[in-house]
Amino acid sequence: MPSKVSCLYLLTVVCWASALWYLSLSRPSTSYVGQLSIPIRQKTKLTKNVTFSNIRTRPLNPHAFDFVINEPKKCETEAPFLVILISTTHKEFDARQAIRETWGDESTFGDGVRVLTLFLLGRNTDPVLNQMVEQESQIFHDVVVEDFIDSYHNLTLKTLMGMRWVATFCPKAQYVLKTDSDIYVNMENLVYNLLKPATKPRRRYFTGYVINGGPIRDMRSKWYMPRDLYPEAKYPPFCSGTGYVFSADVAELIYKTSLHTRLLHLEDVYVGLCLRKLGIHPFQNSGFNHWKMAYSLCRYRRVVTVHQISPEEMHRIWNDMTSKKHLKC
Repeated sequence: MPSKVSCLYLLTVVCWASALWYLSLSRPSTSYVGQLSIPIRQKTKLTKNVTFSNIRTRPLNPHAFDFVINEPKKCETEAPFLVILISTTHKEFDARQAIRETWGDESTFGDGVRVLTLFLLGRNTDPVLNQMVEQESQIFHDVVVEDFIDSYHNLTLKTLMGMRWVATFCPKAQYVLKTDSDIYVNMENLVYNLLKPATKPRRRYFTGYVINGGPIRDMRSKWYMPRDLYPEAKYPPFCSGTGYVFSADVAELIYKTSLHTRLLHLEDVYVGLCLRKLGIHPFQNSGFNHWKMAYSLCRYRRVVTVHQISPEEMHRIWNDMTSKKHLKC
């Protein structure tokens, strides 16, 4: 007899496929442009969220959003070595499932190194998609949602939600990886070669693919930055938002700093601004790739992240790398 979880999972997959097929036929895809979106406020009263009590000055950028889906007890029994925060969107169920079954599998390292995986979302303007994510959450218990509109221009809010979650519900974790749902992560390289569980945990630590650049003033660009939002000619050093790692103490520092830092829609640049205020300099690590690389076993063994990987590719790469651990390069 199939287990209850297996039946629920199959039902969820069927519901997702039906919902996406219906949406593709009957509804135009939603595009998000312009300024930061106005949050959806729920009619039902939500449980009051834990917040920080020692912020005494009035915030410039209050993160005034509530958790509508949360997993507040994930760290109660044991603090994880690594928390993985994955920025995703509602329609990316296949990508989330591929990550759960490959590099994001929380049981990969056994009891020796506990890993916790969470998917970060806002609220969609389509109630059908919100309902599907709620059902998915009831099965896997690895989804966190706040009530801001889920859009490209609100990616910064999504990352700050993740920082807030770690600081509030998992402050004793040692490290955090923030990444996206189209990223392949070489977990063995990340855990054993970079973070090294046997060594003393670092503090005020931040690393990834460091970018030194300036604002793009061309309004046609995806990364356009108006002068009135950011008048400086250069950005502070920042890590590509496709993947970066930091010690867990930095999550609370960034979140609190963000409350007094004017919000920018470019998430990775904004995190860099917060790091500059904190006096934390991100370390360059060539293992973090913010571009796509053709797969080869030996090449992927040397990296930490690779960008633009489809769910099908993720399974194929994972299966190949795990079945050929005995081979030398």
